[in-house]
Amino acid sequence: MKVSFQFRATLLSVLILVVLLGIWQVSTAPVESGRPVAAMTAAEAEYAALMGLPVEGQASGAQKNDGFPTPSQFGAVALKHLSAPFYDNGPNDKGIGIQLLHSLARVAVGYVLAMAVAIPLGFVIGMSPLLYKALDPFIQVLKPISPLAWMPIALYTIKDSSVSGIFVIFICSIWPMLINTAFGVAGVRKDWLNVARTLEVKPLRRAFKVILPAAAPTIITGMRISMGIAWLVIVAAEMLIGGTGIGYFVWNEWNNLSLSNVIFAVLMIGVVGMMLDMMFAQLQKKVTYAE
Repeated sequence: MKVSFQFRATLLSVLILVVLLGIWQVSTAPVESGRPVAAMTAAEAEYAALMGLPVEGQASGAQKNDGFPTPSQFGAVALKHLSAPFYDNGPNDKGIGIQLLHSLARVAVGYVLAMAVAIPLGFVIGMSPLLYKALDPFIQVLKPISPLAWMPIALYTIKDSSVSGIFVIFICSIWPMLINTAFGVAGVRKDWLNVARTLEVKPLRRAFKVILPAAAPTIITGMRISMGIAWLVIVAAEMLIGGTGIGYFVWNEWNNLSLSNVIFAVLMIGVVGMMLDMMFAQLQKKVTYAE
């Protein structure tokens, strides 16, 4: 039954993909245009040249499109990037693999720092109702602030664009982990804690042997949410800080009016994000227990 369901789900996914590719092909297919080049304004001719459209020698009845790549054109671009993902020809010409590694490194550093702060602090807050109430207003005020709103402050105080990007990842990753950890710790069954007290289990041992296993699914959920937000934010942050990274790659290719490269980078962002989420989903399954 499970195999049959999985097969049907896969078949439906493939069908949806084929439909989307068909729509893409139809919407980007070249169309007949009898407009001569001489009728173009100077601005239109310049734009056509930048987009790679024919400007000189275009005859009446020639075929053209609006510059958006067809699936076959996109496939050629994707194959080119994937065939040499780690080349380095200078500051503005690096392979997609190098760009992704820079972004993942920034995310990893900021995320680990957020974990080191959020999980221990969440434990303390979850185990102390008084502290939970006292810190809740501060958390609720800071939590909804857009991570990018911190960027000008980070750039001014830190004065390093790369470190500022890591700070943005840290500040946006900390809240879901902190809140979920505190909620998970506070929600541990009182019966289990009472049994631990009856057996005179020491507080540190109780935290690792009773509270942590019980709160682990909720903590991992917070970590999973934080990772999704971190990967989402790094793209926007790198558009501002420049240098390297997948976000900078998207912005740089847009400035070059290379839509095929932009679309390929967007696809890579989605694929990497999906892989990160799947990693945490597997971890969540391992720590989730059936009652």
